[in-house]
Amino acid sequence: MSLLITKDCVCCDACREECPDEAIYENTPIYTIDPDLCSECVNDFSEPACIVACPYECIISDPNNVETIEELRLKSRNREN
Repeated sequence: MSLLITKDCVCCDACREECPDEAIYENTPIYTIDPDLCSECVNDFSEPACIVACPYECIISDPNNVETIEELRLKSRNREN
C-alpha cells in the first residue's frame, strides 16, 4: 500500500528530501504522496524513509491504495530503469 500524509503535516520538508521515489510533493495545505510513485522504500530501506524522517509522525499507510510487496518492488525496480 502507498503511504498517506495526514492533516498534521506542517510542510517541514523532512520527508520530501528523504524520498528515493520522488513521490512527495508540496500541496496546499500539506504535502502529498503520489501513490503511483511510492514504493514504500521496499528495495531501498527496511522501512519507509519518509516515516523515519517525519518529526511529526504524520505519515501512515493509505487504506485506499493497497498493494502487495511484489507490486511495490516492481515500482521500485521501474524507477531504477
